[in-house]
Amino acid sequence: MSHRTVCALTIAGSDSGGGAGIQTDLKAFAAHHVHGLSALAALTAQHTRGVTAVHVPPADFLRAQIDACFDDFRVGAVKLGMLATADIIHAVADALEAHRPPHVVLDPVMVATSGAKLLEDDALQALRERLLPLATVLTPNIPEAELLLGHAIPDDEAAEAALVELLALDAKAVLLKGGHLPGTGAMVDRFDDGHVLLEFEHPRLDIEGHGTGCTLASAIAANLCRGQALPEACANATDYVAGALANAYRPGKGRSAVLDHFWWLAKGRPPSP
Repeated sequence: MSHRTVCALTIAGSDSGGGAGIQTDLKAFAAHHVHGLSALAALTAQHTRGVTAVHVPPADFLRAQIDACFDDFRVGAVKLGMLATADIIHAVADALEAHRPPHVVLDPVMVATSGAKLLEDDALQALRERLLPLATVLTPNIPEAELLLGHAIPDDEAAEAALVELLALDAKAVLLKGGHLPGTGAMVDRFDDGHVLLEFEHPRLDIEGHGTGCTLASAIAANLCRGQALPEACANATDYVAGALANAYRPGKGRSAVLDHFWWLAKGRPPSP
């Protein structure tokens, strides 16, 4: 198997607007020189102003996509995104337990940037029970962490405490994104694996970015495929997203800006080795 290129697999939803989901995952993989595979867990009718419709394919078809990828490719990491129903979550968990990929990056997509709900109520418990124990790292934003924990996270002190609570839910490691916390200073993402506690600071930008969470999780998965240790993979991924957001552009009529996944080409700065 050593002669085959290591690949990253995204199991997530499709964004017809090209700014998030499967589309942005594959861009992030490509930007990191990692071959991208995809299994569509949902299809959304979506643009820069919101989500207008969602279609969830049968769970057995999703499983067929996942099995096909593992049957032919050397999967180094799996990125999980929008998994809208309990049936879909159970299908994904069954597949991961069968194939046992080296790394799983779980981005618990629950609410779109526009405010549209992307996770059914009964799916939340399935996510906690089936996917959290399988994840190498969990990458929630503040609203997602609040849903997982069942209480508000209003400030930095609460965010630090939330890391411990999320680890207690059986997560092996957590990268808690800080973009939704109020403040005017630097934006802080917090990493904790029970042994190493790190903070990644970047300037707080006045940009309504679309697909930042998808891009971050995919960049982590790509870095893990490239042999980086988890803390390093997370640190480099946050740097990558900060650059992509700083160079974001607005292709649609809405306020949401789409990340420039290949920003480093113009800057002459390739992704970290």
